[in-house]
Amino acid sequence: MTRVVVSEHVLRWAMDRSGISPSVFERKFPNIRQWVEGKVQPTIRQLEELARTTSTPFGFFFLQEPPKEQLPIPHFRTISDDSTYRPSPNLLETVQIMEQRQTWMREFMREEGQKPLPFVGSINPDEDIQSITKSIRDNLGFEKGWASKQSTWTNALDMLRRTIEMTGILVVVNGIVANNTHRKLDTNEFRGFVLVDEYAPLVFVNGADGKAAQMFTLAHELAHVWLGSSAAFDLRELRPSEDPIEQKCNKVAAEFLVAEEELRQIWPDVRNENEPFQIIARRFKISVLVAARRALDLQLINKSEFLDFYHDYQEDERRRAIKKPDGGNFYNTQNLRIGLRFAHAVMSAAREGRLLYKEAYHLTGLHGKSFERYSERLGIGVNN
Repeated sequence: MTRVVVSEHVLRWAMDRSGISPSVFERKFPNIRQWVEGKVQPTIRQLEELARTTSTPFGFFFLQEPPKEQLPIPHFRTISDDSTYRPSPNLLETVQIMEQRQTWMREFMREEGQKPLPFVGSINPDEDIQSITKSIRDNLGFEKGWASKQSTWTNALDMLRRTIEMTGILVVVNGIVANNTHRKLDTNEFRGFVLVDEYAPLVFVNGADGKAAQMFTLAHELAHVWLGSSAAFDLRELRPSEDPIEQKCNKVAAEFLVAEEELRQIWPDVRNENEPFQIIARRFKISVLVAARRALDLQLINKSEFLDFYHDYQEDERRRAIKKPDGGNFYNTQNLRIGLRFAHAVMSAAREGRLLYKEAYHLTGLHGKSFERYSERLGIGVNN
């Protein structure tokens, strides 16, 4: 039985970064204290299980000191004085997966003879909010007040997501790491991130978040693409960090969803109603959460009023989620977790023999029959 000497620092680091409580480790690994103290060494099999449990690359356990893991993009957090924060394994791995997809898609687009997307990084941060918002609407083919023509705000959200993909931006909405339901993404850590690229910009929305907040996150990410700024962000209470670009993106997102001029016009008529935010939401086809946030931005309500409403809404949404667990159809869910644009490109390349199926499986997170069935649902058919 082969045993391995593992650095105490690396063991403690792997356990700590996992976010798992010590009691869980002790139940699963009865000798883990002795491992840390150097009294007993784990076997290869035990170390492999520890790597899976902590979501730690197996090779890291052979290092003398823990590696310094950093996100490849800035991470702007609403609470900026959290000096102890370090990115979780779930966030790190999710960003790495998205980077791999983006790298492949960039090369695919170049081989297809596609030109760089002209709107990526086309806006100077010094430009005014109205000009940036207009540029985004024009490139998406949206008129002012586009969302109001949809029957519900959820329809407006779906339309926005589909339209963004049609412009050439990869859109992924997922609340777990790939398809691993045991590794849920934490909305307190991040609500989304953007990987800017002139051929294949990618926006990732944390699907563990409520749809109401996802709408604002998606609009915020759009602004990042136009400003050419990659970033991860938590947007706690729909508030950005103090970074100037983050502040700008939030203002653009707010104006994109709810025009200031129009909201100020109707506010005197709705402010004394029992449910003013619901009235605004119905008119603009946005969520009531975004409506309340926009009212705060324009100083139509104060911060205390907004926070009261925000926390009540979040609690109601949690109760609704418990009553109606989101089972969903696996293959419909892949439209969000993989993204239709990316899925079509990978599966078409595999069918045409331009991409090995092993690589296609790795890129999509689907294997064998699952890959074939999803491909068929998209009308591609791997055996056509």
